[in-house]
Parts: sequence; C-alpha cells; structure tokens
Amino acid sequence: MLELGVIADDLTGGMMVASLLEGEGVPCPLVTSTRGLAELDGDAEAVVIGRKIRLLPPEEAIADARRSAEALLAKRAKRIYYKYSALFMSTEKGNIGPVAEDLMHLTGADHVLFCPTWRGATVYLGRLFVNDRMLHESGASRDPATPMTNSNLLEVLQAQSRVKVGLLPLRVLRSVEPAAEEFLAEQVRDGTSFFIADAIENEDVARIAELAAGSPLSTGADTLPIYLARNWRQGRETTEPVRLLPPAPGYEVVLSGSCSPNTNRQIAAFEQRHPLFRVDLLQAAGDPNTADRIVDWAADRLEHGPVGIATTTDPNGVERAQAVLGRQGAADLAESLLGRVTGRLHGLGARKFVVAGGETSGKVIDTLGIDRLRVSSFDYLGGGYCHAAGKDPISLVTKAGGAGGEDFFDAALRRMREADAVARKQEG
Repeated sequence: MLELGVIADDLTGGMMVASLLEGEGVPCPLVTSTRGLAELDGDAEAVVIGRKIRLLPPEEAIADARRSAEALLAKRAKRIYYKYSALFMSTEKGNIGPVAEDLMHLTGADHVLFCPTWRGATVYLGRLFVNDRMLHESGASRDPATPMTNSNLLEVLQAQSRVKVGLLPLRVLRSVEPAAEEFLAEQVRDGTSFFIADAIENEDVARIAELAAGSPLSTGADTLPIYLARNWRQGRETTEPVRLLPPAPGYEVVLSGSCSPNTNRQIAAFEQRHPLFRVDLLQAAGDPNTADRIVDWAADRLEHGPVGIATTTDPNGVERAQAVLGRQGAADLAESLLGRVTGRLHGLGARKFVVAGGETSGKVIDTLGIDRLRVSSFDYLGGGYCHAAGKDPISLVTKAGGAGGEDFFDAALRRMREADAVARKQEG
C-alpha cells in the first residue's frame, strides 16, 4: 500500500518532491504517466506522477488529474497530494482550483488545505510573500505564461473555484490544540471547503501536516510532503540519501526554455565556457528549417563537449515574441522546437541532458519516451537529477526557472560525468 500518491502539475515540481522524499528515506520513484505505475517497485512508499497540466484548459487538466488519481487509488494510495508551484502559478481560470475541486469529490474529502509555503515563499493573512516582497511585486508577476499579479491567494483561488474559499490564519494554526481542528470543523459546517493555510516557519508546515494527516487529499508546494512523511515514518528505519545514479554514457546537451532572470544568468555563464545556440523565436517562426540548422550546428560540436540550445531571452525579448506570436503561440513554438531538437540529438548519441523550465522538461522527457525515472536525493542540484534505466540509459538534470546557482549547468554535467566515472572504475 502506498502511503502517498503525488500528482504534480509540472515535471520539475514533481521531481523536486520525489527527491525531497528520497532525502527523508522514502523510496519514491517518479512516473510520467499512469502506465509507469504498472511496474512500481514493491518497496515504494510514495510515488509521484509528473504531468504537464498547469497550462491546459481546465476541463483537460481535470480529466488528466482524475486519471492519475484513479490509478493511484487503484494502487491503494492512502493519501493523494496535488502539487503545484510555491508561487501558486496558474491562469485566471485555473488549474489549481478546478483540479482540487474534482479531486476533493473523487476522494471524498470534506475540505482541502492549500499550503504553498516553500523556502522563500510564505503565506500570511492569505497573502503570498516571496522573500521580502509580495507575490505581485516579484518576478512572478512578469511570467510569460502565468503572470501572478494578485498576492491575495483567497481571491486568486476563489476566482478559479465554485466552492467557498476560506483562510486558516496563523493565530489559529499556532493556537493550543485542538483549536485549529475545531476552527476547520466549524468553517466546514458553515460551507467552506477550501482553506488557504498561513505558514511562515517550518513548524507551521509541520502543524498543517498534522491537520492533513487523516485527510485523503491535501495540496501545496514542496515542503508539506516532507512533514506528511515524517508523520507516517515515525519509528521506521531510514536509508542513506542517494547522490549518484547509474551511468548514461553519451554526449551532453543543455536545453533551456525558461526565461526567468536566474536562467538568463545561468545561460550567460554557460555561454562563456561552451558553445550555445540562441534561438530567436521570431526568426524561427518564419523558418521551417530552424531545427535542421540547430542540429547541424550541434552535430559538429557534440564530440568536443557539452552544447547548449536556448530559447531563453530577457523580458524585452519575451515581449517582442509575444507581441507577434501571442503568449501561448510563443510558448508552443519554443516547446515544439526544443522537443524536435531533443529527439534528433538523442539520435546522434546524446544521453545526458540538463533542462531548464518545467514545460520544457516535460516536453524533453516525453520526446525521449521516458515513463519512469529514479530520482536522487535533494541537494544543491535542486532535486532534478534523475535516471531512466534500460538498454539505452539516459540521465537528466531538470530545473525550474528560478532554481540553482550561476554555475548550475556545469555542476549538473559534472555530477552525471562523476556517475559515469564511478561506474567505469567499478567495472575495471
């Protein structure tokens, strides 16, 4: 029986949760579809299904998440966890509210807690803060796909939901037990089903985990599953964190579709040491041979070291592309182009991929036909280091746009090279 089944609305977020749970001693593979559940390891206590549903139309996202939830329940998962961005990244229509509402009905939960707190993201009085700024003052307000211009999560969630949204305030959360339990029960009787939970410190998240422990459904970002696991693992043995995964001999490629300020800095640092093909989406939109040109360029360089391909650009570049192609059109073109390039570079012998951007990571993994991944324990690579086993193994390090230090791409490549070197030593 699975203790926890996680449905992640993007792949990098799902991988982060899997790596954090691995760090807690919880065996937690990641699958990219319900098919991957068929051969789930018998010792798995949790599993993450990493999907790409954040930007889907709500009805499609609901159907996708429901299929995942039904498959997890068929595996006798005790709890379902719907994982979304700590920045509550969503469109005006969803998909956080619509998906959570459908999962609530499916699981029979009478209320759902929402806990996006993770690292620099905290919630107070229902307002989301990113470090010392409110959400609408942060870089998330300029996200090309999901601009977050309202810091009041009650308003954001209510606009997406048919059920009543309320607040679990910090003063109640920190009150002597059972004040929070009684507060929630009273609010549920009065018709409230969704609760944005205030949380500033880890102790607050630990308390939310206690409140959610008996519920068949909870939601949030990356932190809450850690404390859910600590609740059910009390008294159990823990395993050593996994740092190195099996080898994947082959060429090295960096692919970047994220346009976050952090990724822009990382790409600039990578470009100082390695060849990089910067894709101009406006030019690519009028040139059907762009993928051919990229692959021809890379083919001459792969054997000499890592190459990079990026649609990453600064805010002005994003605005120019969106002005002509539309917000979704620009995103779709970038994703499609990087997907086509991925398949062809794999055909040339690339087996190590570092990928920036949640949507881009999902596209790359889909293109490579991967449906199950082993994930390493969380560390400075941000939980994105993973491996697809088989006759033709592939290793990847994925990352969300804002994650990682300036040398992230080189650090990720070094880790995968180290895995190859250790394997060669063991074989010799």
